[in-house]
Amino acid sequence: MTDTDNLTRRRFLKATGGAASAAAVAGCTGDNNNNNNNNNQNSGNQLSLINSTMTTLDPIKATDTASGTVIQQIFDPLMNYPNAKTNVKKLIAKSHSLSEDKRTYTLKLKEGVQFHGDYGEVTAEDVVYSWKRLAMSKNSRRAYFVLSSIGVKHETKTVTYTNSDGEEEEMTVAKPGSLAVRKKGKYEVEMELEEPFHSTLEMLAYTSFAVIPKGIVGDIEGADGEMKYSKFATKNPIGAGPFKFGKWQSNQEAKVDKFEDYHGEKAKVDSVHWKIFSDSQTRYTYAFQNQNVDIAYDGDLPTSQYNPKKIKNTSTDDLGRTVGKYGPVEGNTLDYLGVSTIGSYYIGFNTNAVPKPVRKAVAYAVNQETIVKEIFKQRGEPSYHFTPPMIYPGGAKQYEQHAKNNYPYGYNEEQLQKAQKLIEEETEYGKGNPFKFTFTVYQSSSTWPKVGKLIRDKLQSAHIEMNVEKAPFSTLLQRGRKGNLEAYSLGWIMDWPAPDNFLQLLYPPLTDTSKSSPISYTNWSGTEASKQATDAWDKIQNNTAPTDAATKKRNEAYVAMEEANWDDVVFLNMYHDLSERFTYEHVDAPKYGGADYSRQMYNKVQLNNK
Repeated sequence: MTDTDNLTRRRFLKATGGAASAAAVAGCTGDNNNNNNNNNQNSGNQLSLINSTMTTLDPIKATDTASGTVIQQIFDPLMNYPNAKTNVKKLIAKSHSLSEDKRTYTLKLKEGVQFHGDYGEVTAEDVVYSWKRLAMSKNSRRAYFVLSSIGVKHETKTVTYTNSDGEEEEMTVAKPGSLAVRKKGKYEVEMELEEPFHSTLEMLAYTSFAVIPKGIVGDIEGADGEMKYSKFATKNPIGAGPFKFGKWQSNQEAKVDKFEDYHGEKAKVDSVHWKIFSDSQTRYTYAFQNQNVDIAYDGDLPTSQYNPKKIKNTSTDDLGRTVGKYGPVEGNTLDYLGVSTIGSYYIGFNTNAVPKPVRKAVAYAVNQETIVKEIFKQRGEPSYHFTPPMIYPGGAKQYEQHAKNNYPYGYNEEQLQKAQKLIEEETEYGKGNPFKFTFTVYQSSSTWPKVGKLIRDKLQSAHIEMNVEKAPFSTLLQRGRKGNLEAYSLGWIMDWPAPDNFLQLLYPPLTDTSKSSPISYTNWSGTEASKQATDAWDKIQNNTAPTDAATKKRNEAYVAMEEANWDDVVFLNMYHDLSERFTYEHVDAPKYGGADYSRQMYNKVQLNNK
């Protein structure tokens, strides 16, 4: 999603302050600007943190990082990215095997894994039910993970339902009884794919695949439901993770408590508490001036108060992470961790609202390197592709070489004269008759409004009048899904570490806001470049096997999609994220990896002499 206020948890992302917290899709919102000075929040053996607006605690519905970071503590899938590193490991799974044709996975479960409360032991029936919900429920935002990405064998049907706004929507789900996920024994599950897929185990680590008790909610055929859906999603989520649900008050706070019967390493803290804020300055006051947290992240230290010169005594570990100190900040020096994450931030254009010459003119007006340096204070890297450097075909060097040699709008330069000429020659607009559109940024960010204003001022000479507006994050996403945005800022962080996880956002059919649950809000269709992107995506889907030949074809198609996006400027790539953590010295917390902190479980965090 990505998912951080809140696609993404995985993945639309948001940058609160100047770096990026991940962001995402919809649900409840509202800014809470109350400066809570209660220093008792970080007392005892409770880990105290800050979060953004959450939307749900249902693993199959959550797409925002704020929800996802809490879901990560409550629910366990079969696989996991330990401490958000990108090497997938077993969690509830004990072992797995793959058929000779690479189409059938057999997964054996640990015995004795317990659900929270009185829901007993995790068995194969629970896994089958959970994955069927992901593929069949009207509440699922990630059905395509099963049906398209992994490509589990199934038959489809179209269902119509009434959404939370009282509107009818259609969605494609698996037909009951058709999904090829089967119980083979009490602790054994078999999953059959249409074709081999290169990242199956990596995808099973995503929290959408988390296991919940069989039949707990009745939103698929054959499940009556032991509790109402709204109760499960907001008041009583039941999982098998290291923490059990404590409380969630929308726009105020959330809390999880240590699960004593956890099958893995039991939590070293008694509970984890998140205070929910959207305003970046309020987050700073709570975290640093009042010292109400144990760990702060980049979104809690807005760029306006951030000084890269305060990073000192640094070293680089074997994964390229920067370790050192940061300070002083409000009289304290904190432990510092800087991690280049697998994520991208961008300006998205609704192609129905903003014509191609205008989109190209905006691209000519943008110098990504200047924006990263002057506005984001180097908390990231300029981006020219949507696929991050670490997973770009050929790696970071090939990423840079392809961009330097081929990016059509000026690599590390702005070209305002070209922008002006383009508008004058290819549109009806000009001096005294500017094209007007609105760029919507999320309200909690202190940096995206500055980016918008910088671009707005430059575009005036190109006969473009861009209005910059702020909206609560969930409002932005709700409007986007309905096609009611002209241009917007968002981001995406990996669900699994492969380019197709990112480039699915540029697959034209999934950008259609007249359909249910579009992944992006660009309505990209009817152009040569959109056809190129569609054909390239089809090539990716026809070459999913974990073989050298299929990898070569996928890599060619990944680059073709990136170049199609350049042609039509559907996404204007802006920067790749540098994730930062600031930890008070009484905290012993494992370092996280490229999947970002929202994928880290907090059971190994220890508080010393708090």
